[in-house]
Amino acid sequence: QVQFVESGGGLVQPGGSLRLSCAASGIIFKSYDMGWYRQAPGKQRELVARITANGSSMYADSVRDRFTISRDNAKITVYLQMNSLKAEDTAVYYCNLAPQPISSWGQGTQVTVSS
Repeated sequence: QVQFVESGGGLVQPGGSLRLSCAASGIIFKSYDMGWYRQAPGKQRELVARITANGSSMYADSVRDRFTISRDNAKITVYLQMNSLKAEDTAVYYCNLAPQPISSWGQGTQVTVSS
């Protein structure tokens, strides 16, 4: 059974930083592209960052140059370093396979950017 456990969210002021972590289990992690998704209230879930199995990364325009995705295959974990946070980054953040997620989602981690 595939499971994702996200952590690291919280309340941060605009311009601040957070580092999210996602521990995966039940998959051959190193073989898959992984992604960070987010869902803001009243909006659809969107893919904001993706890292391929060989370590290449891609970003949505809204987060490019501010967010950095990385992975540690030995720890079966994917990370999202978020800098220069804005109010519009407020959302629940999830990890999953990318670009096509599977139906099994974790509980997500809430990120709130507010002064």
